Amino acid sequence: MSTTDEKDTKKIVFRQRMLEYQGEAKIVRRFVLIIASLLLLFVVLIGGGGYLYIQSAIEPVDSNSKKQKTVEIPIGSSVTKIAETLEGHGIIKNAKVFKYYVKLKNEGGFMAGDYQLSPSMDISEIVSRLKTGKVLAEASIKITIPEGRQLQEIAAAIAKATNQEEVAVLNKLNDKEFIKTLMSKYPDILTDEILNSSVKYPLEGYLYPATYPFYKPNPTVEEMVSVMLDKTRIVLSAYAETSKEKNLSVHQLLTMASLIEEEATEKSERKTISSVFYNRIKVGMPLQTDPTVLYAQGKHKERVLYEDLEVDSPYNTYRNNGLPPGPIANAGKMSIEAALEPDETSFYYFLATAKGDVIFTKTLEEHNQAKAKHITNQ
Repeated sequence: MSTTDEKDTKKIVFRQRMLEYQGEAKIVRRFVLIIASLLLLFVVLIGGGGYLYIQSAIEPVDSNSKKQKTVEIPIGSSVTKIAETLEGHGIIKNAKVFKYYVKLKNEGGFMAGDYQLSPSMDISEIVSRLKTGKVLAEASIKITIPEGRQLQEIAAAIAKATNQEEVAVLNKLNDKEFIKTLMSKYPDILTDEILNSSVKYPLEGYLYPATYPFYKPNPTVEEMVSVMLDKTRIVLSAYAETSKEKNLSVHQLLTMASLIEEEATEKSERKTISSVFYNRIKVGMPLQTDPTVLYAQGKHKERVLYEDLEVDSPYNTYRNNGLPPGPIANAGKMSIEAALEPDETSFYYFLATAKGDVIFTKTLEEHNQAKAKHITNQ
């Protein structure tokens, strides 16, 4: 075979291979195009289906329904609990979509109560109703528990609202069987620490300060206390991680917070007061806080005298180091946060003046000078 023939043969083979490659490339491109088209179609279907699903979920369950259902939203209900309750009553289609809707719209501030709701309402209307508190009826009983209140005062408020004897209510709040029932219901906040023999009242400091409406006529003490503990649990849940990091039990946290609450004035810096307490504990100094002396005596006085400081009680922080056995009152968020996040200071003393100002000092000498200047002898 001549050289020319060989070249021609190679050209023919080359062309055939190129044609084969081109054919294969077309097949590959067509295959890739088909796969890409299918994937795009799948994404569109999924996206469109998801959109249609969500759109359907936020629409009324039955726009033609004439039914009105009474739905109870208890105090302290989370968005998850509200969503589940609404779905359970057939007011919304999907609890998860309701939660996402509330989060996306940054809604909140839902109010407790018995609501008259209908399956014909869409989610936006339901959210509006829950925010404005348009309930079925006015509260049968409403109790306001301010910050810094002790269990005896709370018992008196419950007794007055329910037309019961104060002693009977207080006895119920301290009944061992009742306490154990509550402990089994709230194991995350009510621990064995409240059963310490030195603790004056097991529930002291655990009934969160708030206004509590009760829509059921003649609620029992058990029902009212449960609502208050529900609120306490919700509030404390926000600080659970920080408490763990600080190695503070719920009991220790509420005890420290109660001391801060009782010492704080309207103008005072709670976190600085907290720093004084922690600084003293760190070096082994007694806390020497007057409210614990008064709590030990069961008294309310404007001024603590030197003779009061001798009271023989585990709550007397002049005679005992560290925290008292338990809280001496309830505490609000500001005092709870102060107990968890004290300022970093070198103060070991503070003094509240008659004007409500708080003077912080580092040494006993400075403290005594402040007393001489701002506190008159009586």
